[in-house]
Amino acid sequence: MTNHINWGILGAAKFARTHMAPAIHAASGARLAGLATSDPSKAKPFTSFAPDLKIYDSYDALLSDPGIDAIYVPLPNHLHVEWTEKALAAGKHVLCEKPIAMRADEIDGLIAARDRTGLFATEAYMIVHHPQWQRARTLYREGAIGELSHVDGLFAYDNRTDGGNIRNRPETGGGGIPDIGVYTYGCTRWLTGQEPEAITHADVDFDNGVDVRARVSARFPGFTAHWMNSMRMHPVQVMTFIGTEGVMTLTAPFNANVFDQAEVTLARGMTRTVERFPGIDQYRLQVEAFGAHLRDGAPYPWTLEDAKGTQALIDAVFAKAGRPE
Repeated sequence: MTNHINWGILGAAKFARTHMAPAIHAASGARLAGLATSDPSKAKPFTSFAPDLKIYDSYDALLSDPGIDAIYVPLPNHLHVEWTEKALAAGKHVLCEKPIAMRADEIDGLIAARDRTGLFATEAYMIVHHPQWQRARTLYREGAIGELSHVDGLFAYDNRTDGGNIRNRPETGGGGIPDIGVYTYGCTRWLTGQEPEAITHADVDFDNGVDVRARVSARFPGFTAHWMNSMRMHPVQVMTFIGTEGVMTLTAPFNANVFDQAEVTLARGMTRTVERFPGIDQYRLQVEAFGAHLRDGAPYPWTLEDAKGTQALIDAVFAKAGRPE
């Protein structure tokens, strides 16, 4: 590997075009080197900012190039496990979009492939790289809100008019819980370091075979949690951690600088402090952290084991609620 990491992207997905490809291009120690797409017109937005980008007409052609070090996988959910495994087998490190799998037991095979090859593979859970979340976890661990009593999470948007969207299609692993429940559930686990003891309530509405509204409650050691996720509501996102001595609220906790400015508000009695985190690209930080881990062995804050924990929670929610046949 050279002093920079050569990245390749499987497919010209919109999210890759608007967020991750520019982040890779801008990241220190990274080079956006390859894009696999069979449609040359889809490559043009990428080459507009990365003119030296090499275009491959198939995913396999990109994976077979020895000049590519790492692969970013932004494919529909149901293809994540397959192409993460293929990239590892081709000798590439992998950053795969969330959810990296559709069931927790599928991640066991990815962990085994990672360990067998000695390569690095993980889920693109970008929020843990943002200083908003790092600050929130520090405050929590320092006891800023006392003993945690309850977590309340809300993340919603409205895509009811976009029937062709992969999130509205069961055959591509769609649904609100895989798309955004992964954030409300996963950030609760990451910040607290706790796993749920039980899913106590799961009221889930389905439309065309995918979940569109989910009201879920869980019991953790020492605290409770309630999460609301929907693809049929006005956009909103906020996480609140309520303790015995204070309340910590995160605004724009998932799409910082896109939904709103990222903030951490700490309320203790009559005192209220707000910390703001403007202009930070969590996707670029994610790419740079990935590179630092490969080059220097720097700790990486989200592993396949972390992803499996969140997926196990998602599996338990669906088991509690039941899925339509």
